[in-house]
Amino acid sequence: MTSFLAQYGEEIWLLSLEHLWLTGAAMLFATAIAVPLGIWLANSPRWAKVVLGLANVLQTIPSLAMFGFLLPLPWLGERAARIAIVALTAYALLPIVRNTYAGIRGIDPATIEVAHALGLTRRQRLFKVELPLAAAFILAGLRTATVTCVGIATIAAAVGAGGLGELIFRGVASVDNRLVLAGAIPAALLALLADGGLGLLERWLQVGKA
Repeated sequence: MTSFLAQYGEEIWLLSLEHLWLTGAAMLFATAIAVPLGIWLANSPRWAKVVLGLANVLQTIPSLAMFGFLLPLPWLGERAARIAIVALTAYALLPIVRNTYAGIRGIDPATIEVAHALGLTRRQRLFKVELPLAAAFILAGLRTATVTCVGIATIAAAVGAGGLGELIFRGVASVDNRLVLAGAIPAALLALLADGGLGLLERWLQVGKA
């Protein structure tokens, strides 16, 4: 085991950073798209069924097929990292949009009426009332999306985007369980750390609201 770590330790570290980069970039894009979209749906509920249905369809596409669909596209296909980030962003959309929408729609109407009576503008109500009250719901969606992204990012190696999936695919190809575990264990740890960190933040927000 010591000799294995000495041989592959640096590569595991670099691939872990690459995995973090792919996941982090995808989550930034997904959050930038999904949170405003969820806010808009909360104010235009007639579109919610259609948009959430489309996001749900994206979620049901097998991950390897999604990477394959994006591979021949212009510009995206020129760099594997672009394909990976777009695919991961698509998979992260549903939980964030759904939770943002549900969090804002779940706010007591009386609270909104009080904010309106106080003369708050739509923007002020959003940032001072709605988003703070829905923050725990939104974070729960981010938590689910992040764990999903970390797991699916291992498939990115199939299109040459790097990440810990490289070790897993090499291990499967060479029937070397050590390489499979060298990719799978760090990926699982990254998912657990992300889930734990966001979970603590979510609980802190819930306590703050109480």
